[in-house]
Amino acid sequence: MRPRRLIPHRHRPWQASDALLAFPLGLIAAIVVADLLTPIGIPMGPLLVVAPAITASFAGALATAMVAAIAVVGLVAVGVILDQHLLSTMYFQSQIISLVVVSVIVTTFRYLRDRRVRELAQVRTVSEAAQRVVLRPLPQRLGPLRVASVYLAAQEQAQIGGDLYAAARTADATRLIVGDVMGKGLTAISDAALLLYTFREAAHRQASLSDLVTYLDRSVCWNLAESSEPEKAGECFITAAVVDIPDTPQLMRMVTCGHPPPLLIRGRQVTTLHPTSPAPPLGLGELTTPDYRADTFALEPGDLLLLYTDGVIEARSPGGVFYPLAERAASWCGDSPSSLVHHLRADLLAHVGGRVTDDAAMIAIQRAPDH
Repeated sequence: MRPRRLIPHRHRPWQASDALLAFPLGLIAAIVVADLLTPIGIPMGPLLVVAPAITASFAGALATAMVAAIAVVGLVAVGVILDQHLLSTMYFQSQIISLVVVSVIVTTFRYLRDRRVRELAQVRTVSEAAQRVVLRPLPQRLGPLRVASVYLAAQEQAQIGGDLYAAARTADATRLIVGDVMGKGLTAISDAALLLYTFREAAHRQASLSDLVTYLDRSVCWNLAESSEPEKAGECFITAAVVDIPDTPQLMRMVTCGHPPPLLIRGRQVTTLHPTSPAPPLGLGELTTPDYRADTFALEPGDLLLLYTDGVIEARSPGGVFYPLAERAASWCGDSPSSLVHHLRADLLAHVGGRVTDDAAMIAIQRAPDH
């Protein structure tokens, strides 16, 4: 005996709008019954147009068309039950035509709206994928380092803006960059994408941190000269902090190009790592004679290094108070980079009232205690 072939059936997942369909269907039934019980001179049929109109507010075009068809059938049924000659009257036919026309219009608008929503969803999906390519999420582990990051975009429906960060592993070290492009919008995102690509491509090839920053500055200068108007070339720049953390010894090197200095958290003590020789922002190297000299700081096991953009420290409360990053970092009681950035993210949003007005990014790096 041959076993019967089982044919799988695909069931559409239940949606909340399915239960709501009972309301317009019940409304149709109530209007039909009321029309049958009232005198012929008091028509209730025109009220049936409410059913497809209500359905279009929560259900798709197909469900709207089905409810509209049921409403038309209900109106015709009223004419048949009351008096078959009623169907041939111009008054009753005008009711049917009006119901059909309104139903077609409502269904068409619902269909166009659904198509627009699908197109926007597809565009948003592509946009989010492109943004993830530009600003790749940092891995949780880079050699002996634990890493966590957070990004808050000021523009609605955007995941990135003019702030940027990236990390790259070399043979025996980890290199990171955090930066802020002057300006907003697509131009800022384009400049950020260029710098991120240049950093990822050059971080493995440039022997020293000073050589790497020099290369980044030349690349930004060339790009800004090509893409910007000549009179605005000196007004475009990117602030950045570039960090090199060797696996051994337990230290870090940093070049700061017009960027806010990072914080070092050791136990409950927070120290601001001010550079001894700060350099101008990237893109202004041709206007000055920058000396990209790297500063060296100790980074012991358990220490946390916090890199951030000025969107964090310049965020204001509704009362105009700047966000006290160092003070809030000192009040943190956790022990991992991820808990630190999540704590600061929630605290920052609470400080500004729920939404930042400028892009803000933070990266927390910790040398694992076992290294």
